Amino acid sequence: MSKTTTLPSVCPLDCPDRCSLDVDVRGEMVTEIRGSRLHSLTGGFICSKVAGFAGRLYGTDRLLRPLRRSGPRGSGRFDPIPWEEAIAEIASRLRSIVDEYGGEAILPVFYGGSNGLMTQGLVDEHLFRRLGASRLARTVCAASTTAAGRALYGGMPGVAFEDYPEARFILIWGANPAASNIHLVPWLKKAKRRGAKIAAVDPRRVLGDELVDHRLQPWPGTDVVIALAMIRHLDEAGLADRDFLARHTEGWEELRECARAHTLDKAAAAARVRPGDIARMAEAYAEADPALIRCGWGLERNRNGLAGVAAVLALPAVAGKFGRRGGGYSLSSGGAYRVDGNHLSAAREQDSRIINMNQLGRVLTGDCDPPIKALFVYNCNPLITLPDQNRILQGLRRDDLFTVVFDQVMTDTAGYADVVLPATTFLEHTELSKSYGGYAVQLGEPVVAPRGEARPNAEVFHLIGRALGFSDCLFAESPEDLLQRATGALKGRFEAILSPELLRSRRIVHCDLPGRRPEQFVNVFPDTDERRIRLFSRELGPEPYRYTDYSASPEYPLALISPASSKSISSTLAEIRPKPVRVSMNPADARQRGLADGDRVRVFNELGEVHCILRLDDRLREGVASLPKGFWFRSSLNGSGGNALVPDSLTPVSGGACFNDARVEVEGIE
Repeated sequence: MSKTTTLPSVCPLDCPDRCSLDVDVRGEMVTEIRGSRLHSLTGGFICSKVAGFAGRLYGTDRLLRPLRRSGPRGSGRFDPIPWEEAIAEIASRLRSIVDEYGGEAILPVFYGGSNGLMTQGLVDEHLFRRLGASRLARTVCAASTTAAGRALYGGMPGVAFEDYPEARFILIWGANPAASNIHLVPWLKKAKRRGAKIAAVDPRRVLGDELVDHRLQPWPGTDVVIALAMIRHLDEAGLADRDFLARHTEGWEELRECARAHTLDKAAAAARVRPGDIARMAEAYAEADPALIRCGWGLERNRNGLAGVAAVLALPAVAGKFGRRGGGYSLSSGGAYRVDGNHLSAAREQDSRIINMNQLGRVLTGDCDPPIKALFVYNCNPLITLPDQNRILQGLRRDDLFTVVFDQVMTDTAGYADVVLPATTFLEHTELSKSYGGYAVQLGEPVVAPRGEARPNAEVFHLIGRALGFSDCLFAESPEDLLQRATGALKGRFEAILSPELLRSRRIVHCDLPGRRPEQFVNVFPDTDERRIRLFSRELGPEPYRYTDYSASPEYPLALISPASSKSISSTLAEIRPKPVRVSMNPADARQRGLADGDRVRVFNELGEVHCILRLDDRLREGVASLPKGFWFRSSLNGSGGNALVPDSLTPVSGGACFNDARVEVEGIE
């Protein structure tokens, strides 16, 4: 019997935690994946999703060789072809498209299937810049949070999770750590044991009642009026920190004027909550010291999302919560790393057109000059994850659209490709990972050989580039050269000079801010003029805090939300052990429609419909239905995904996705 060997790795998937891993390998097979203690934030445990990653590695959906479509689009009929033939065909088609229509007729579509620097933004970006391809506005997530964070604070790094126990009040707004940031939960529990009060703002009753002291369950899209009403209440109650505002901010009077329009009563009516609950939460937050806000990504997923995030991020400045450990806000740690994209890709960004990924369906089916003639999909499953799913499906069915999907498994998007390429997983290739929730860089190297003929991203884009006749720059660099380039692209402050050799010996290198963790207004400051917080930034448009009422219609009275699931990371791993998807509703809404738990139902609007199973959930506020994010076609009863119901409307200025603007009705079916 083969001996079991334990090897180190790191999870690069789309999650703030960026866990260090111990992987057991026996006879070239992964037998177990566990959390290691290399990264203190991981603390020896991981989510069940990554613990079960071998289900993707060895599952029946795994792609093992290049494929060419041999039947109608979507038929699932493909024939294996050699790598050389696949690369030659891709290069030939791309070259002919550039010659006839120009480089902008090519559109790369990619997102967070891997957040590593070796698999995204390196050779891939270099190739598409050299081709003059259309640029992708990667706005399906974090567009509004990033824009608001930069406008107010210049991307200042957020409070580290390890410092949450120092806080006496923690406000979790639009996030559910139990599903998508599990390594924050132990620190919340520790803070609770030390006497902290915890509040949550979410349409669902997230986290347990034993943990949460204050709750608001607003109607989706009304976060901005709640935050502005809190700011007005703090101002009128004498709880605003006027000394901090005078010394460290600009635009306070303009923000104050915006907040004046939002009384507690008006905000409560719009958000469908009680005015006293808003006031009590504001007072508890202001009176606690230290106090912090965990701003999640849930509140940005609507047309008021940018204004909502900006108003929430203004609260720590208004209440003067900076300058002490455990005080301030957490959003992203990305500002600590400062990735130089031009160094990483070794080519300056072209002045080609920008296409918002949230309107991919519109671009593929409408008038576009030049038209998109080639779609190259990697690190992404757009048919499942992007809005207006049925229009994307219509575009993917175009006979004149050459589509390449480069993925680890046969996704729903891959079913409509002309050529499918098999990609390695993070357990089979070298990956350099930073985090958007922690403050360390980690190196993961292969623990097993690639399955079948799967190849790493950098190698495949290298092959395509050389087949197109490019032989210089990144196309001439070895894998070790590329790793050196990736480490050199990180321009943040670290406890040691980054190099492949250092990372191989230590596996993890922490930031030095100075110190391993940021303390806002102590060792990290706003990256703005004179380090001042811009409370009324024109970067957010002429009316940064504008609220528009997007109420439901009599025809479609329910707001549909699509929160993160404990079963998948966006759509990644949703193919493993698929079960019929369930839509959650408050029991009162179900009774009004004559529906019972376990009924087969139809969730529908003017864009599409999803057939699924009803789950009654009194943790969900009335007037809201919930479908999990990222489920594949196979999980619904009619072969449709949740984004078939989502409009492709955009958040003003940031261009973010508006998943929670979907309005639907639910009825029973036989």
